[in-house]
Amino acid sequence: MSISVKLDRVLLDHGMSLTELSERVGVTIANLSILKTGKAKAIRFSTLEAICRELNCQPGDILFFDDEELAVEAAE
Repeated sequence: MSISVKLDRVLLDHGMSLTELSERVGVTIANLSILKTGKAKAIRFSTLEAICRELNCQPGDILFFDDEELAVEAAE
């Protein structure tokens, strides 16, 4: 995956648990966990917007392009 997720870091920085975020944004803990672990294949803009609103952050604070991973895949 070339898009990586750092939701766990943002949650830690805000002193918020995954459970609390789940309750605030109306997304199941299971779905947030899938996102947090980088196993999600997609995210709805409405979900990303709700997460950013609750964490007072930008989408780029949660998601980032990991071009090092692409370089490793290309080398294989």
